[in-house]
Amino acid sequence: MLEEQYPQALEGEIGAHHWAWTPETVYLGGGTPSQMDLAALARVLAAVPGKPWREATMEAAPGTVSIERARSWRESGITRVSLGVQSFVQKEIARTGRKHTAAIVENELAVLAAAGIAEVNIDLIAGLAGQTEDSWRESLAWIERLQPSHVSIYMLEIDEDSRLGQEVLLNGKRYGAPDIPSDERIAAFYEEAVERLAAMGLPRYEISNFARPGCESAHNLKYWRLEPYVGFGTDAHSLENGVRRQNTDDAAEYVARMQRGESPCVEETPAHAADERFFVGLRLSEGIRPTPDEWRQFEAPIHRFISEGLLESAGGLLRLTSRGVLLSNEVFQEFLIG
Repeated sequence: MLEEQYPQALEGEIGAHHWAWTPETVYLGGGTPSQMDLAALARVLAAVPGKPWREATMEAAPGTVSIERARSWRESGITRVSLGVQSFVQKEIARTGRKHTAAIVENELAVLAAAGIAEVNIDLIAGLAGQTEDSWRESLAWIERLQPSHVSIYMLEIDEDSRLGQEVLLNGKRYGAPDIPSDERIAAFYEEAVERLAAMGLPRYEISNFARPGCESAHNLKYWRLEPYVGFGTDAHSLENGVRRQNTDDAAEYVARMQRGESPCVEETPAHAADERFFVGLRLSEGIRPTPDEWRQFEAPIHRFISEGLLESAGGLLRLTSRGVLLSNEVFQEFLIG
């Protein structure tokens, strides 16, 4: 029942929004949008103004892509698909609970291209249970073989409140905890990926993202450049008119609120442009260009991080160094105000 009601609620929220600007990009993520009923998906996308958009991305789990679905997505306006591959090594894939194989991913890239969706991102995770130098290189070799236009590399972060996190903290044996690589090895995997992907023509443009020139995610760049965006659906976030909003993170509550004619928004906070610009802007390889006031305001941490080799400055730009990328959270914390 919820599966049928949710798209209707989503369509209603989009349709009721007062658009002060016309969106250029669309991103469907969270959950499994690739398994959404095709007619319902088409109606949801039809409610968004601006079609054809500059870019419209859908997240998809490998093994859910068919030619029928891909063609329908393209007809609905999707131009780009992000595949949550995580690994191309079968033992690692099995331990994540995923069902795909490297061959399935290869076939689905061909299916997407045949349907007219040539822009594809592949997600990989550095730090999976049992991952080794050889297995990591095997996944990178598949990237070289498949030649996607965009790759995302995420270093495994363990939530201490999760079952895996508790096992790691307690030196337990469940959930693959003993086989999680050390932080040092994960960092080494990431640095090897940076080097290998650059050699493939996929330079890093953001801490976790690599792309052929011109194939960067136009939608995600809006987040990192603090441009306005509107989110719809469960746990959606928005940034408009200097205000951040967040919807309820409970799908049933989201539907119930929409059916009662209530806003699904559960939190509104002012956006702090000064510190947020450093926090998100420094994620980009291009860095940021601080204003004279910002140079003065953050003079002490900027000079300290430059002296420690975590930041570099040239021509009025400020950016993370390669070492700074690995310690980026430490850097970002210094620019949080209040």
